[in-house]
Amino acid sequence: MTPTKDQLGDVLEQLFETVQSRKGASPDASYTASLLADGHQRCAKKFGEEAVEAVIAGAAGDANALTQETADVFFHLLVLMASVGVSPEDVAAVLRAREGVSGHDEKAARGT
Repeated sequence: MTPTKDQLGDVLEQLFETVQSRKGASPDASYTASLLADGHQRCAKKFGEEAVEAVIAGAAGDANALTQETADVFFHLLVLMASVGVSPEDVAAVLRAREGVSGHDEKAARGT
């Protein structure tokens, strides 16, 4: 069965809760705790590495590798968000505010 959007959302929500629960845990006992203990710069670097790997897989047209790398990107993005104090609800609010707005217009409004 192919996961629906709601199922993906549920998985990401649960994963974020797990990431949050690792804050303050022993870095020796958890990879996530070790990333969080090393601070947001390490979390950002790790996210960047995984994003590049996803780009390479996508450019190669390798669906299996892209699927695996996307899972890594999602995980490391959630770790980065937790390390900086950004919640999925914060991101959802921004996305909801952008609904129905042209991407060109939204980007111009941000001045980027």
